[in-house]
Amino acid sequence: MPTYYFDIKDGVPVRDRSGLELVSDGAAIAHSKKLADKVRREKPKGHPALKIVVIDESGREVHREQIYSSAT
Repeated sequence: MPTYYFDIKDGVPVRDRSGLELVSDGAAIAHSKKLADKVRREKPKGHPALKIVVIDESGREVHREQIYSSAT
């Protein structure tokens, strides 16, 4: 199974060094949506541009999941 990394970005990225083995890009995207929901519930202050960037093991960006919409 391929490994996917879930970096958090808001200006300077926080790199996911361990990654997670998942069956497909679709599974990785679904996982990023769950992570985004968790962060939304925690409501971090001062990070309006926060997003999760999914990177596959080859370094290709698979998906960007915005934590907050521009209206939030």
